[in-house]
Amino acid sequence: MKKIIYLFIGCCFINSGCDKKLDLVNPNLLTTSSYWKTREQAYAGCTAIYNALTVDGSYMRSFPGLTDSRGDDFKGDSPWLDLVLTGEFIIPTTSAPVFWIWREFYLVVNRSNQVIANVSNYPESVLTADEKSRILGQAYFLRGLAYYNLATTFKAVPVITEPVANPSEYFAATATEEVLWNQIYSDLQIAESDLPITYSNVTGLDNGEIGRATKGAAAGLLGKAYLYRKDYAKAGAQFEKFFTGSLKDVYGLMPDYRDNFKDVNENNKESLFEVQFTEGTGTDINWCCDPAGSWKQVQAISVTYGMEGAGFSDYLPTRWIYDEYKKEKTVDGKSDPRLLVTIASYEPDDNSTKAYGRDWWNPITAIYPRKYTNDGVGNGKAFEGAAESGINYRVLRYADILLMYAEVLNETGKTAEAYPYIQQVRSRAKLPDLATTKPGMSQAEMRDQLSHERALEFAIEGQRINDLIRWGWFNDPAKLAELKTHDADFNTYKTGHEYLPIPQQELDVNKNLLPNSAN
Repeated sequence: MKKIIYLFIGCCFINSGCDKKLDLVNPNLLTTSSYWKTREQAYAGCTAIYNALTVDGSYMRSFPGLTDSRGDDFKGDSPWLDLVLTGEFIIPTTSAPVFWIWREFYLVVNRSNQVIANVSNYPESVLTADEKSRILGQAYFLRGLAYYNLATTFKAVPVITEPVANPSEYFAATATEEVLWNQIYSDLQIAESDLPITYSNVTGLDNGEIGRATKGAAAGLLGKAYLYRKDYAKAGAQFEKFFTGSLKDVYGLMPDYRDNFKDVNENNKESLFEVQFTEGTGTDINWCCDPAGSWKQVQAISVTYGMEGAGFSDYLPTRWIYDEYKKEKTVDGKSDPRLLVTIASYEPDDNSTKAYGRDWWNPITAIYPRKYTNDGVGNGKAFEGAAESGINYRVLRYADILLMYAEVLNETGKTAEAYPYIQQVRSRAKLPDLATTKPGMSQAEMRDQLSHERALEFAIEGQRINDLIRWGWFNDPAKLAELKTHDADFNTYKTGHEYLPIPQQELDVNKNLLPNSAN
């Protein structure tokens, strides 16, 4: 089985309150009081959480696009102004895609809360202790992931950890950042404790299923969360598990960088967690809202990012990131191979004069996104279908663990020890030994080097804006000036607008909700 299939009984999430005079039992629309009885329902409820990752505001389209566009490696180029204004840091509070991101990740939170509250009460006669632990571990992981994305996108949001029982609980107040991040840590700690390293040998309905959250996914995301908050000691302890601890030798780099962005070789040894998309199922596009058995399980990133004449071309890489790839030749004198995986460009010197299997038809100086599109992945597509891609979205890769650990070492005064971890990523790209080309770097020099290395490894993967925020570049006049040379979108940046604004319609209905610095 290639991946988990996101089909489930959505009716388990319908509120149960009704006037008794109108009580009619519809066997096709179960209530919460009649659900959560069987082993199968516990598993289906867990799978329902994953389904919320496959709709527009989460990883299906809008979240990657609005996250990528705020970095200096990507910019909007669309008649849909929301996609352009987000990258220019002037998106209005009434933006629909911004609201969709908010809506979808709280959908993940809501479904996780229901699983945690209800599966916790299952007797062992219905669900074994191991099965319960795995189901709850996944719910905690997915809730932690949702809150991590909400925190890095909106800065401060309400923290809701139980199913809403009555209308008085609809209007949750904004939590402090400390409360929010402590919740993220707690959820991921529980998940790491409860989840298996693999599902290949578990006993239960999830036996052999690939794509579910694992111990490695929780451990890695927890380290990433600590790093975002500059808790280097705890971040380092998490990452060390991948090199000397229980997760040693579980993960590794794929020899071919391109394998991380194709619809084959998915869920490979480099992937700690990816959102599963599949072509060939269903008849209705999975844009939003309550799913049905007719739903497709596809993503629309590919058609959104696809180049002029093959897709919507709503976004473009910046010339800066293109030039960054050109700064250093490989050991055999060629261009960094990640360039042509990430960016579609006319490169006769690198034997690349085609796109989507056709001779290059756009201006030869033009550059377009290639990562997460069907261009060059070998599936024979000459055009992007409308929201018809089955390429999984990689949320966390082992390459990130390597570079984050190098960053921790540098920030804790162990700069010389960072070199080998960076070099593993560079060697995959056939770049020279950094210890030879730039020996004895200072801590500040290594910070700049890591910024360069992360830009090349993770361009167009929703990483750059979060890196810039946690490095404090928006608050550093010199670094902000540098960003403006990378991407003209930063010329309209205003203090605090590195985040997306709290959606206005949420502020209008919830008087306990606070605006953030981008409102």
